[in-house]
Amino acid sequence: MTGRAVAAIPVPLFDLHEQHDALAAELDAALRSVTDSQRFILGPEVRELEEAVAERLGVRHAVGCASGTDALLLVLRDLASRHGVSGPMSPSGDTPEVVIPAFTFFATAGAVWNAGLRPAFCDIDEETFNATAHTIGARVSARTVMAIPVHLFGQMAEVERIRGALDVALFLLEDGAQATGARRRVGTVEVPAGMYGDAAALSFFPTKNLGAFGDAGMITTNDNGLADRLRKLRVHGGQKMYHHEFVGTNSRLDTLQAAVLLAKLPHLDGWLDARRRNAALYDELLADVEPVRTPVVAEGSWHTYNQYTIRAERRGELRAGLAEQGIGTGVYYPAPLHLQPCFRTLGYAPGDFPVAERLCGEVLSLPIYPELGEERVRLVAGAIRRFYKA
Repeated sequence: MTGRAVAAIPVPLFDLHEQHDALAAELDAALRSVTDSQRFILGPEVRELEEAVAERLGVRHAVGCASGTDALLLVLRDLASRHGVSGPMSPSGDTPEVVIPAFTFFATAGAVWNAGLRPAFCDIDEETFNATAHTIGARVSARTVMAIPVHLFGQMAEVERIRGALDVALFLLEDGAQATGARRRVGTVEVPAGMYGDAAALSFFPTKNLGAFGDAGMITTNDNGLADRLRKLRVHGGQKMYHHEFVGTNSRLDTLQAAVLLAKLPHLDGWLDARRRNAALYDELLADVEPVRTPVVAEGSWHTYNQYTIRAERRGELRAGLAEQGIGTGVYYPAPLHLQPCFRTLGYAPGDFPVAERLCGEVLSLPIYPELGEERVRLVAGAIRRFYKA
């Protein structure tokens, strides 16, 4: 496609300008409220956001923390301490294990390692990109203490089947970093991401469905004891200043970020609807492009499309061709976790998880942000059609 004209309107993979411009007055007022109060650390906005998220998800507790990665790590550290482990992980044969998918963002595995636990990777379903009851169940051993299904790209994993496949004593931690607002029908009830597991980790990274002005995260749970320990863990292991019940860390949700998220939260459902409209149009426009497989939505799933990820033949060439036309794309993820150099000591090899390994060479995420709109979706889809026609 070299030499073709650049698209008349560039289409970045992400663009937060339109969202923030539309909310400028609300965001300015939220930030001004915090600066006027000077309550920058665990100010009232943090508690207000925690209560709003807990109510939205139908859980007892929501505990804000510094990032989605820390949301995972704090729960894992609590679990590790109850198994007599303090991190980081040493690759001994009796280290407690946590089953996680080999195809996801690094933070899931990194948090397991840094909590002193051993990542036990599993394969994924090639249609939904998520781990399943079968793939997780195949990796459970006598050393398993937890499973972390990741709701990848904005679609929930089959949490009810995964729960049913696990021993009742095993902890189920939802990684909902990419799935704020997602739902799944369980029997006759719609269950939101972040409500079904023993706990869930959420991320408010700026490009997420609900994004802050920087890093921010949250843990949700119905476990009163766990919530109490997490609130201490995020403040150096204690609630009373200079008195520490255990060794914690500094992972508080910043009050400024909480204020931003409170201003954005009422708009979340509208943004999710816009993402889904964009996705439906992509589905329609790319349906007859044989080298492309559009995302599969599982029955009973309400997908939020934090990413709109296709499987594409000649992925690298397509991506380069789109870039020439000013169209941004992303590859989530180019290498599976079990083959990352930092996990070499765990003993995995190419071929261990063939679906994850194959998808790493096929996946391509297209622009899907809420403000994208019909014109730009048609522009991106048209460029893909022309590439394969040529």
